[in-house]
Order: sequence, then C-alpha cells, then structure tokens
Amino acid sequence: MNDTWTVLLQNVVAKSNEYYDIPDRRFVTNESKAKDITQQQLDKVKDIHVRISLELQRAFGLRREEAIKFQPSYADKGDHIQLKAGWTKGGKPRSIPIRTQHQREILDKARGLAGFGSLIPSNRSYVHQLRVYEGNTLRAGLSSMHGLRHAYAQDRYEELTGLKCPVIGGPDRQLLAPKQRELDQEARLTIPQELGHKREQVTVAYLER
Repeated sequence: MNDTWTVLLQNVVAKSNEYYDIPDRRFVTNESKAKDITQQQLDKVKDIHVRISLELQRAFGLRREEAIKFQPSYADKGDHIQLKAGWTKGGKPRSIPIRTQHQREILDKARGLAGFGSLIPSNRSYVHQLRVYEGNTLRAGLSSMHGLRHAYAQDRYEELTGLKCPVIGGPDRQLLAPKQRELDQEARLTIPQELGHKREQVTVAYLER
C-alpha cells in the first residue's frame, strides 16, 4: 500500500472506539478497583469545591469532570439528578436517582456553596479548577479517584440484588437461583445507565472478578 492510500485511510478511520460506540478493551483482574473516601481524608482536601466534587463522585458515581462542572440548582430534580450533555463524556445527558438521605445532604451542601452556579468558582475556568482538584487530591494523599465510581457500582449492585457483587466475594452468575439471576440482569442494565455507559459489558470491569 503506497503512502497516499495510508494517509487517506488514517483520515477516514476514526482513532477512537467511542466514535463507533465500541468500548475500549479492558483487562479484568480479580481485584476490586473500588475506592472509598473517609471524612478524615476529605478533611485534608483544602479546597471546599474539590471536597464536595469528591463527595458527589462517591455518592452518585460521577466522573471527575461531571463532579467539577456540577451545577446543583439545575441538576437537583427532587428524586433524581439530571446531568447536562456538556458535563458528560460523549455529550450524553443522563439522570441518576436520589435514593438516600446522605445523597440529599451532599446535594444540599453543594447548592449552599454553588448557589445558581457550578462547583467551579466564578474566578476560575474548568481547566484551572481541574488543576486545583489534582493538586488538592495529590496533597491529601488521594489517588485513583475513578475508583469512587467502582464503589458506587458495587453498592448499587448490592442494593438492587441483595448480593455482594462477584469482585468483592459475591456469587458468580452461574451459581445464582432463577430469581437472583433476574435481579442480577436488571442490575447490570440499570448500573451502566447510571454510570453513563451504553453497554452492559463495560460494567463487567466494575463488578466481576
């Protein structure tokens, strides 16, 4: 194949699997990637906007960008939060149910801080706030905050099925009774929607060992 055809193919074929709605290859290990965050760890985060963004990540399974751009006056719909397309990966809006008093308390805290704005202070851009987030989490000894989404997914699976997910010691799918398998399937359809994934297979990385 000559150089001209190579250049043409590079321009025609998208470089990202996301363009074709194909999940990136994931190597599933037998270890949970879930991360939780304690009040003691949060207290080490000096920027209040970053602190609440982290709490939102854990409580609702948000991505980092979603939690930084979060605008509570818009998002809080009473029984669910609504994420704008401009906040999410791939520009796809989605809703996540508000199920617990803890979630409600975090939302009220976020609204009290942000008012009608977002969790980006008015004197900062998103890029600036992202650097503040990274600096604050680094100084607080926090890493792999994507693991907060894993923790959300695992909690949600247990809530929906009454079982621990396989990656943290729950039973494998093939060992489930018919009713349990039905609940398992429902959870595997619900959780990707709340996390902002279109395919059940992507969530295997959060739940399976």
